[in-house]
Amino acid sequence: MPDPIFADPRLAPLYDVFDDDRADLALYRAVAREVGARRVLDVGCGTGTLALLLADDGLAVTGVDPAAASLDVARAKPGADRVTWLHGDATTLPPLAVDLVTMTGNVAQVFLEDADWSATLRGIRAALVPGGHVVLKTRRPEARAWETWAAADRGSERDVPGTGRVVEEFAVTAVALPLVSFRSVFRFPDGTEVTSASTLRFRTLDEVRTSLADAGLTVVDVRDAPDRPGLEHVVLARRDD
Repeated sequence: MPDPIFADPRLAPLYDVFDDDRADLALYRAVAREVGARRVLDVGCGTGTLALLLADDGLAVTGVDPAAASLDVARAKPGADRVTWLHGDATTLPPLAVDLVTMTGNVAQVFLEDADWSATLRGIRAALVPGGHVVLKTRRPEARAWETWAAADRGSERDVPGTGRVVEEFAVTAVALPLVSFRSVFRFPDGTEVTSASTLRFRTLDEVRTSLADAGLTVVDVRDAPDRPGLEHVVLARRDD
């Protein structure tokens, strides 16, 4: 099940407001140009920001996400009719033949069980044409990002159109490596509080490489994340047959 921040109809419209710095998406557009992609599948597309940027670049884009509330936000954005939106995940896709699959942000880390991660990678491989690529980001466990999250004042507040001033309180709730859990509590102007709890799995680079290989995907490059140098890996893999 997707986390409430993506799936709750009260929280999904907040995502773009609270996470408004999407400098991380430039690398995916650059990779699409690098590999000459014309057809892209965005797995875990959320509120559709990357999918719409790729459509702006003239690409044929399909976005898939298990959170219906996030897809509702995506479909309401200008230009959304240029993207094919699917409710589901990489294991429920119709027949596709794409040149590139993208997994932005923490998407690659939301799969806590090996079986779910493996099934997702197999679904991605099936959607790719031979020679097609997948690009994903994953946080480096050795960077111990959760310590920064726990130490920092992660509370924030934003003016949300149509809603008013919303306050978020954030806390790391558990560290049991390779799993890290955290929680956000959102307080609305009417006094309502809505909580979203999340858990991420911090896989090592070797684990990511092995899981991709097991799914029939060959890692062709590992890069530093330009928006978080030293903290995340950008992994580019290819379907060779």
